[in-house]
Amino acid sequence: MASKFTSKEIGRRVQTLRKQRGYSQEDVANILKIPRSSVAQLEGGKRNLSVLELLSLSDYLGFSLEAFVTHPYEQPETNLQVSEPTKEVVGIRNSHPDLRLGKTRNILLYVMERCGGKPNVGETVLYKLLYFADFNYYERYEDHLTGATYRKLSFGPVPQQIDQLLQTMEAQGLLKRIKTKYHGFPQTRYIPLRKADLTMMTAAEKEMIDQVLVQFSDWTAASLSEYSHRDMPWRATEEGDIIDYELAFYREAPFRARTYEEENPVE
Repeated sequence: MASKFTSKEIGRRVQTLRKQRGYSQEDVANILKIPRSSVAQLEGGKRNLSVLELLSLSDYLGFSLEAFVTHPYEQPETNLQVSEPTKEVVGIRNSHPDLRLGKTRNILLYVMERCGGKPNVGETVLYKLLYFADFNYYERYEDHLTGATYRKLSFGPVPQQIDQLLQTMEAQGLLKRIKTKYHGFPQTRYIPLRKADLTMMTAAEKEMIDQVLVQFSDWTAASLSEYSHRDMPWRATEEGDIIDYELAFYREAPFRARTYEEENPVE
C-alpha cells in the first residue's frame, strides 16, 4: 500500500537518500543553492520541495522520480535503487555499483580539466583513468566513487553508463566531443566547457583521482589497456562479463591501492 505523500514524507525520503549517498545537509544546500537551515526544514517536513529542486536532487543523488513519488517509504533501499552506507559498518561492503550521476559528471569534468588537453587522452584513456580511480578508491575505502559498472572487453574494462552520460553532457553544453587522430588512429576527445564543481567530491575522492592522473594520464591508450589486462579484476572476469568490485581486494603489486600489512600488524 502506497504511503501518503505529505511534506513530512518527502522530507523523510530526502533525508534517507542524502544519508545513503553520504551527503551532508550542507552538500544538499549547495546543490539546491539554498541555506542549510532550509534543508533542515525540508527534511523535517516544514518546507516544501519545488519541482525544479526535486529534479536537481534526482540528478545529483541518482534516483528515479517515478520511484520517489510512488513507492512506499518503508522500503526505499529496494524501490529507490540506492546504496546503503558501508563505511561505518565493520565487515560489510556494498559491492553493487549504482551510478552517482551528479558526482560522476563533475569527476569527468575535473579529469578533462586536468588532462583533456593532452594529445594522448582520448576516450579510451579517459575510460581507463576512470576505471583505476573507481577500483583504487573501492579497494582503499570500501565504497564506490562514481558507482559505474565495468564490463570486461578485449581492450580492457569499459564503463557501461558513461558514454550515455557524456552524450547528455554534450547536449547540455558541458563539453565538446571532437573526432581526431592520434598516431594515425581514430580518436574521440572531450573538451570541458564548464568547470567542475569540486564541492561534489570529498578530499579523499579528489586525492584518489589526482593520484591516478599523476600515475597514468601520460600513458597511451595501448599502454593503459595492456596494463589493465594484468590487473586482477580484469584477469579474474570472463570476457563480456561485469567486473566485480570485490576482486580489487585480490590485487597484487603493483596494482594494490591499499597497504594491508599496516592495517593488520603482527601481535
